[in-house]
Amino acid sequence: MIRTVSDVTHILEAMQRGESRAAEELLPLVYDELRRIAAYKMAQESPGHTLQPTALVHEAWLRMIGDGNENFAGRAHFFAVAAEAMRRILVESARRKRSLKRGAGAEHEELNESHVVTTAPSEQVLAVDEALDLLAAEDVTCADLVKLRYFVGMTMEEAATALGLPLRTAERLWTYSRAWLRRRIGEV
Repeated sequence: MIRTVSDVTHILEAMQRGESRAAEELLPLVYDELRRIAAYKMAQESPGHTLQPTALVHEAWLRMIGDGNENFAGRAHFFAVAAEAMRRILVESARRKRSLKRGAGAEHEELNESHVVTTAPSEQVLAVDEALDLLAAEDVTCADLVKLRYFVGMTMEEAATALGLPLRTAERLWTYSRAWLRRRIGEV
């Protein structure tokens, strides 16, 4: 569980200074929050899936921290990077599912934690992903808000806090972003 914003911020600053143990200190502070987000996504899955919420958290963490190139400008940036990592994992999973769909005669393969499943249909996840790149070119904050809400499952209050926005501003940007995405890809 995140104890305070300043705890996370101090550790992120230590990481930028190159302190080797900072990443080890960061994980316990953010793990519960990242796992809660993953559990939210997994709770919406159809019954019978074999995935664990930890799979999405671990894969996102490895992508964010594993390459040794972690440079986070603060708590909001950290969670934006986490949202982007989770988005990419979900999109890759959707693409994998779409390609498997075409192999109807293939052998049955059991799902494991390396396969991440989203609650939205694969085609919708891919459409949102493509549209987000276009939205980001127009308004990065709107795109980040959509990532946090759609791919990570944050509430409006959580997303506003992560982005450092007043709640009313986040709500206004969410309304705009949803309308923009609807026009671009249909129903979202």
